[in-house]
Parts: sequence; C-alpha cells; structure tokens
Amino acid sequence: MSATRTLPENHNWRLQLWSWPEVECYLKHNKGVILPLGSTEQHGPTGAIGTDSLTADAIAQAVAERTGVLVAPPQPFGMAEHHLGFPGTISLQPSTLLALLQDVVISLVRHGFERIYVINGHGGNMATARAAFSQAHGRSASLGLASAPRLRCKLASWFLAPAVMSHARQLYGEREGQHATPSEIAVTLHLYPHLAEKLRPLPEPAPVGSIHGWEDFRRRYPDGRMGSDPSLATAAAGQQLVDRAVTALSEDLQRFLKAP
Repeated sequence: MSATRTLPENHNWRLQLWSWPEVECYLKHNKGVILPLGSTEQHGPTGAIGTDSLTADAIAQAVAERTGVLVAPPQPFGMAEHHLGFPGTISLQPSTLLALLQDVVISLVRHGFERIYVINGHGGNMATARAAFSQAHGRSASLGLASAPRLRCKLASWFLAPAVMSHARQLYGEREGQHATPSEIAVTLHLYPHLAEKLRPLPEPAPVGSIHGWEDFRRRYPDGRMGSDPSLATAAAGQQLVDRAVTALSEDLQRFLKAP
C-alpha cells in the first residue's frame, strides 16, 4: 500500500485534516465515526454563547484520542429557537436540523460508515436528532446503500452521563439549575481560562420552569439563566467533569461499536 493510503502518522483524529485515501484506509478496520453536535445560544449574562458547541467538540476530540475513532467536524448550530430573545443566538428550525443531520448520516453511510455516535452538548437537539436517525435509517435502506442494514446511530449527551450528573450535583446541588449551569460553564473555563474574566456574582436566578417560545422564555428568565449559579464554576471542576464525561462516553462508544 502506498504511503498516501496509510493513516496519519500523528494520529490526529479530525476528519477535516485527513485526505480521502486516509479515510478509505481507516474504513477497512473501523466503521465508526463521532459527530459533535452543539448549539450557538446565550448562556446567561456571563457564559460564552458557544458553550454547547465548545464543550461537545472538546469532549468528542478527547474521546476520539482515547478510542481511535475518527471525529467529524462539529455542527455548531442546533435547535435553540427558545433562546432567540437574546442577541448572538443562532438557531436552526427543527426541520432544518433534522434535514442536516439526515444528510450528514447518509453521506457517511455512502462511504461505508456504519456506527454514527453523536456527542451532543445541547438538550434542545435531542428530539430532533432522534427523528433524524429514524429517517436516515429509512432513507439509507431505500437508496440501497450497502451499509444500510448495519447502520446504527446513537445520541450521547455528555452532560447526561451518570458520572457527570452525580458530580455536578455533588459540586453545586440545586444551584446547578437547568440552563447556563455552573457545570457547563466550568468546562468552558477549563478549555478557555480567559472566560473566567466574564464571571461575576449575579442576582438570584429565575426558578426552573416551563418553556413556551422565545418571548415567553425572555419574560420568565430575563437574564437567560434557569435556576443556575454560574459564578460557582471553576476551571478545576471543569477538568473533573471533562474527565468523567470522556471516560463514560469512551466506554459507551466501545460498547456501541461492538453491539450487533
């Protein structure tokens, strides 16, 4: 085999840095791929707008390095319509996200990928992603793609890993809240320490409740937080949370690759 058809020597697992012959070689021994899925949305008055994408991508890269599974470029836009009352939020409609994810999966299946493992950083993506998986299974079969019978898709939201959730509860208790949480802010501080400059004490947040569109969200949660106290976040805690997420998702991915 020629040198151009071997795997990259530096073992960088980012698909966008590989050539097509390298991907072709990879597929001879591994049919799995990781897709980071995030969102670009407000995270309270002190949180980075890219939090959900930054965290999903970083954890996906770490899982890829641990498992040797190729990782696709991150999808930075998700279903965040309820956050559109805050400047900087960029949202896809559910139908748009569904079509995008379905096209991504079908593209990968065409080349021989059979296990699509989506590492998700945003709760608002979950229902749409699962619907996209269902449609992708049907479409790949109707197209007669060779990998269609073996196609499996899985959504893994890093923040819902039991080890992550239990540690977040231990660290923050009820101050974790539901959006702009100290746990996700802590992960961004670990990844980008300069973001600590944004943190400051904040007034009592609005309590966790229902969501009914962006206008209602802005009225119920005027500063974007839902029961959370991001001022509790630290980079050290962020590293602990990342370590737990990477371990849990790496083990889950390995099981997923071996499952029938």
